[in-house]
Amino acid sequence: MILELADIRIHAGQQAEFDIAIQRGLDDVISKANGFCGYKINKGMESPERYVLMIFWETLENHTIDFRESPAFLEWRAIVGSYFASPPLVEHFTLLGKSL
Repeated sequence: MILELADIRIHAGQQAEFDIAIQRGLDDVISKANGFCGYKINKGMESPERYVLMIFWETLENHTIDFRESPAFLEWRAIVGSYFASPPLVEHFTLLGKSL
């Protein structure tokens, strides 16, 4: 399993609207993507315009090819993109270890 980690910064004062938009984008678009395994979204406490989105994929290609090169990616960006203060920083990780 691959973890996609997206560090998202949005425009100040748009948190309530973004909370709704990102949930809609995750539920209506990303959750239907090939290889999607689940997600977590966290909101910043000290930095309320910062969000950390974690999406779990079966393979790296499920994200980088199957999703990013599909019309669904454009649909996702149409829902959330206008809130971004800067492009999200996106990286991929494999699991090294975890607690119970």
